[in-house]
Amino acid sequence: MNDNNPLYIDEFFNDGGVFMGAKEKSENCTVGLYGVTYDGTTSFRPGTRFGPSAIREVSNGIETFCPQLNMDLEDLFFCDLGSLKIPTGAPEPIVEAVKNITHKLLNSNMKPLLLGGEHSITSGAVAATATFYSDLILIQLDAHADLREEWLGNKHSHACAMRRCLEVLPSKTLYQVAIRSGTKQEFEEINNQNRLVLHNSGKSASDLNRKLQQHREQPIYLTVDLDWFDPSVMPGTGTPEPGGFFWNDFASIVEVLRNYNLVAADIVELSPLLDHSGISSVLAAKVTRSLLMLLSQNS
Repeated sequence: MNDNNPLYIDEFFNDGGVFMGAKEKSENCTVGLYGVTYDGTTSFRPGTRFGPSAIREVSNGIETFCPQLNMDLEDLFFCDLGSLKIPTGAPEPIVEAVKNITHKLLNSNMKPLLLGGEHSITSGAVAATATFYSDLILIQLDAHADLREEWLGNKHSHACAMRRCLEVLPSKTLYQVAIRSGTKQEFEEINNQNRLVLHNSGKSASDLNRKLQQHREQPIYLTVDLDWFDPSVMPGTGTPEPGGFFWNDFASIVEVLRNYNLVAADIVELSPLLDHSGISSVLAAKVTRSLLMLLSQNS
């Protein structure tokens, strides 16, 4: 956190580095990036609390210019506020803290981009965003359905992230892109509710575009669980799932979303210490760059 951002100085801390291209002051910024260093409900391999700092540290290793979107981070007005000060222990206070600060950013006319941390943080950000946009829809890139009612006795486990989001999403509109892992009951619900978006590796995101046609003017929240990517390019995640996707597949999603109204997003489940090559963090940083640009284009 930077002293030039007095509005938020008591709520963030600097956990090493700033995402490349970020402005020193929050004044006039249209996108506010912040980290949530929490992995208290991780069910397999912990370490996502180190995700935000890893993304920042490697961000200078990629270009500020994106040829796909023809945009440059140096031309954008976004700030990196640091990482949110959160208590240790149970997830409920963390979700509430995320909700409160996301609400403040939106109230300051900044679109929020969260760097996780685990997926349980998403429901707090969705809840806050939905208070500004009652017709908000949610798009999930993820290997897992995350629709469990509870996991190991915890209703706010990262395995329940979308269940909790649906509870705070007035529109109840959730599109789950190419989910490939979950219980029989979760897949029955996804199919019965027509939530599943088909996406084949190496192909355009035509099914997502088709489903979004009816939401042309509606605001969108995008949550990206990095285990959506194949473990061969994203080994640094706590619950890897074979059969995933690659950069060009994500780029096809971006190509669709550039034509819609993205108002908030998060990137979660990077566990950098599980990947000694560092390529997972670099991929996450490039995802961050794309989302910063998508959030900025309509601001």
